[in-house]
Amino acid sequence: MNKRLLLQSFLAASALSFGLSPAHAQAPTPIKFQLDWRFEGPAALFLVPAAKGYFKAAGLDVSIDAGSGSGGTVTRVASGAYDMGFADLAALMEFHANNPDAPNKPVAVMMVYNNTPASVMALKKSGITKPADLSGKKMGAPVFDAGRRAFPIFAKANNVSNVNWTAMDPTLRETMLVRGDVDAITGFTFTSVLNLEARGTKASDIVVLQYPDYGVKLYGNVIIASPKLIKEKPEAVKAFLSAFTKGAKDVLANPAASIETVKARDGIIDTALETRRLKLAIDTVINSADARAEGFGVVDPGRLSLMASQVSDAFNTKARVNPDAVWTSALLPPAAELGTVLKK
Repeated sequence: MNKRLLLQSFLAASALSFGLSPAHAQAPTPIKFQLDWRFEGPAALFLVPAAKGYFKAAGLDVSIDAGSGSGGTVTRVASGAYDMGFADLAALMEFHANNPDAPNKPVAVMMVYNNTPASVMALKKSGITKPADLSGKKMGAPVFDAGRRAFPIFAKANNVSNVNWTAMDPTLRETMLVRGDVDAITGFTFTSVLNLEARGTKASDIVVLQYPDYGVKLYGNVIIASPKLIKEKPEAVKAFLSAFTKGAKDVLANPAASIETVKARDGIIDTALETRRLKLAIDTVINSADARAEGFGVVDPGRLSLMASQVSDAFNTKARVNPDAVWTSALLPPAAELGTVLKK
């Protein structure tokens, strides 16, 4: 055996001795991933598998960046700037329907938030206690807010009419509600409720009308991937979803410890606040009753089709949303693997 063959045999044996397959002994596949928002509690779902080496063990080199809203994440994956991302399914549907000829429309490959986190929030002193009380009121939210975009679905389901909208920067939303500039706001429950408390409002003084509780069974955030990545490197997407699933199980088992990975990315976060935010996200949209009934990571075809129709109507899209074009389950981990994540 010549020296070159001897070296190759040694390297292969070394890789196997460390539990690595020949594929993993090769250079890892780079994956640029963008979150939907800043490094807050729920980001631990992705930061934990990165910190624990799950992505690396799966043969991936994953870089995770903060986002500035689901719409931005969708367009950046579509542009090729990112390979994968985390975004609201309604935003993905809207992009598909409004850009029917776009060459690189992202595809949802795993369900994470089985329910939309969107809610209407008001203060008790406003007298708002139920959806009907919103008729004729002044509501506020950023124009791109998922709850605001989907509000026509909520309004139709609850006979709400004549709402006047005020647009603002996300950082001013809760402040304007506290000051009385608006009567109610839309936002993600685990974001706005905690932001209101941070502005001195008692939890007992906040009225929360969660969309899923009032007839709006929209799905929330999904993991999306570019069709280019899916076509050229399907095994990399499968490896990512498997590593993510392993990390999500760890996060749900110990949310408090998971926040340390978020702190490592943004040292100025309030650890206690972000732990509460993560736990609230788990309870309301990840380990919800609907998620347990359907199973982690997957969708119900009938519910997906209904959402596609609702988004087409509410967002007044150029074309109708095709649910088969926005979602694929072909790359998901086996059911037995997905079934270990949620607590019954």
